[in-house]
Amino acid sequence: MLRRLYDWTMAKAVHPHAEWWLALFCFVEASFFPVPPHPLLGIMCLAEPKKAIRFAMIATFASVAGGMLGYAIGYGLYDTLGTQILAALGLTESFPKAACYLNEYGFWIFVAKGATPIPFKLLTITAGFIGMDLMRFIAGSIISRSISFLVVGVLFRLFGAPIKAFIDKYLGLATAGFVALVLAGFAAITLLGGGGDQAGHKCDAVTHVEAIK
Repeated sequence: MLRRLYDWTMAKAVHPHAEWWLALFCFVEASFFPVPPHPLLGIMCLAEPKKAIRFAMIATFASVAGGMLGYAIGYGLYDTLGTQILAALGLTESFPKAACYLNEYGFWIFVAKGATPIPFKLLTITAGFIGMDLMRFIAGSIISRSISFLVVGVLFRLFGAPIKAFIDKYLGLATAGFVALVLAGFAAITLLGGGGDQAGHKCDAVTHVEAIK
């Protein structure tokens, strides 16, 4: 079944409207959709390695636009829609800690963590909730999402054929590796603050958003 799904996705990746689907997927993932867009981006790059950078740029700007929706949810709709989204994604307990770290470290931690497998929607909703400066939020989103997606685009542009050959031969192993990466991203939520021992201890102990705002 995995092989059939892979072949089906490969066919859709060269569909005339594939770029629009990628943009939509990246947009909704940045604010509420649970599945990361990197698999679709990767498979589209596999299908057409020469367009890999183009696909990565589409993913970047669609994700930034979707991130602004996430920001709006956190800023004005947290008590209603925001809490429901976080609960549905299993991020309720992570949110107060994320808000604390973002409040403490601001722009640079947003950039650093936005480029990792940490769910981007957690960061965008959190940024809106704490009232992060909108221009800094947009700039941070562009930088972090560019890093996240352009890494995929550049790798497939340079090494598309060997990567595709590997996945064609070891599809199960490649899938397991990606799942492990996603799980690592969720685990990284608990390490959102990185350095800064004093702030880290304080934020690790936060369990309610009332302590942040």
